Amino acid sequence: MAANPKVGFVSLGCPKALVDSERILTQLRTEGYAVSPTYAGADIVIVNTCGFIDSAVEESLDAIGEALAENGRVIVTGCLGAKGDVVRQAHPKVLAVTGPHALDEVMTAVHEHLPNTAPHDPYISLIPASAAGVGVKLTPRHYAYLKISEGCNHRCTFCIIPSLRGDLLSRPVGEVMEEAERLVNAGVRELLVISQDTSAYGVDVRYRTGFWGGRPLRTRMTELAGALGSLGAWVRLHYVYPYPHVDDVIPLMADGRILPYLDVPFQHASRRILKLMKRPAAAEANLERIRAWRAICPDLTIRSTFIAGFPGETEAEFQELLDFLAEARLDRVGCFAYSPVEGAQANALAGALPESVREDRRARLMQLQESISAERLQAKIGLRMTVLVDEAQPGRAVARSAADAPEIDGVVCIENARGLKVGEFVEVEVLAADAHDLYARPVTARKQPPVSPAKQVPAARRAAAAMRMPAERRTPAARQTPAATKPVTRAGRRTG
Repeated sequence: MAANPKVGFVSLGCPKALVDSERILTQLRTEGYAVSPTYAGADIVIVNTCGFIDSAVEESLDAIGEALAENGRVIVTGCLGAKGDVVRQAHPKVLAVTGPHALDEVMTAVHEHLPNTAPHDPYISLIPASAAGVGVKLTPRHYAYLKISEGCNHRCTFCIIPSLRGDLLSRPVGEVMEEAERLVNAGVRELLVISQDTSAYGVDVRYRTGFWGGRPLRTRMTELAGALGSLGAWVRLHYVYPYPHVDDVIPLMADGRILPYLDVPFQHASRRILKLMKRPAAAEANLERIRAWRAICPDLTIRSTFIAGFPGETEAEFQELLDFLAEARLDRVGCFAYSPVEGAQANALAGALPESVREDRRARLMQLQESISAERLQAKIGLRMTVLVDEAQPGRAVARSAADAPEIDGVVCIENARGLKVGEFVEVEVLAADAHDLYARPVTARKQPPVSPAKQVPAARRAAAAMRMPAERRTPAARQTPAATKPVTRAGRRTG
C-alpha cells in the first residue's frame, strides 16, 4: 500500500500570510497529505514567502535556497511569489511559483508534482480537518487570527502591498462570523482581527448587508466588531487605518464588547511628510482624535507604527514626530528606519537620507517611546486586571492583558502561579513594572473572558527584581515588528 506523501512547510511573514498557510495546510490534510517536520523527511516543500521589505525578500530567498539545498523539490507561494521573476532568477530550480492567497494554484502545483496515489476515501473532503471544523492552526489553541479581507485600496508611497496582494476584497460577513463561531466553539479565547486595512472592511461591496444566523448584518467594521463581541471571546482589532468612522468602534470598547485596544499606524506627524507618504491627517488632527477616544474609553491601549528617515525628512520634521509622541503618550510603538523597497513610489522622491541618519532617528524615537512606555506601565502598579495565560510553568506563568497582543507587545509575568493553565483567564494584581512588562500575582481564576481591563485596588509595591522572569522572556512593548518568520515545521514562529 502506498504511503501518504509528505509535505514540508515554511511560513514567513505577517499574520495574514500565516492564515494563508493555515488554509493550505488544512487543504493538504483534507486530501490525505502528511506534513513532515523536516526537509529530509518530505517529498516536497512549500515556502510561503514575504516580500514587503528588502530584508524580508532576502530572508525569503534564503529560505527557498535552504529548502532546495536540503530537499530539492520546492513550490513557492506568498507575497514574494507575486514577483515570480525575482524568485526564478535567484532559484531557477523551483518547481512552481504562485502569488499570495493562492490556495487553488498551490494545490494545482502539488497535484502536478506530488500526486497522492495512496488510497483515499472520496468522502474525506466532506469531513472537517479537525474535530471542531476549524482546520489546521499554527497559533496556540487559545488564540487565532481572523482574516476579514485581502488586499488594499491605498497607494502609500512606501508600500507595495497592493501590487502583491491586489485591491481590497472583503470576505462575506456571514462567512467571517461562521468561522469565528467555529474557532470560539473549538476553545479559542481570543480573536485577532486582521487584514491589510481592517477599517475599510466592506468598502468594496458598499457595506452590503449579509446574514449571520438568519439575521441581517452589514459588511462593515463596526457592525462586525459588535457581532464578534457577542461570541464570548476577547476581540482585538489590528491594522486599523485612521478613517473618521474608526471613532464608531470606541464605544464598543468602552462598553466591554471588544478589547479596548486599537492598532492604528499613524506613520508620521509632519503634514508634509504624510502628504509625501500619501497618508491622511496630521499631528494636530490625530492628537485631537486620541484625546476624544480616551475621553470615551479611558482604558484604551493605542499601538502604532512609524517610519523614521523618510526621503526628504528634515531634522525639524523628525522633531515634530518626537513632539507628537511626547504629547500622544501612546502605549505601544514600533518604528522602522526607512528602507527603499523595490517598486515603491517613494524611491523616486528626492532627499534620500544616509542609513546612519535613518538608524539614528529610529533609535532616538524608540528611546523616547521606551520612557513613555515605562511611565504608562508604572501607572498600572496596584491595579487588578484580567489576563490570558500563554505559558505555564511550575510556580510561574506568562500571560497577556487586554493591552497586549501576542508576540508584538509586552507580557504579564505571574509568580506563585500554581495550577494555572494555558488558555485560562485569571485575575491578577500588578506589583511591579519595567519599560516593557508587568509583574503580578494571581488573585482569582476566571472561566469567562471579561474585557474590562483593570480597576484600582490597594496594593503594596514590591521590587521589580523580585518578580523578574528570565531575560529571554521579555517582549518589548515598544519595538520594531520582525519582517518574517521561521519555518513552522522547525524552530517555531515569530509573527510580524
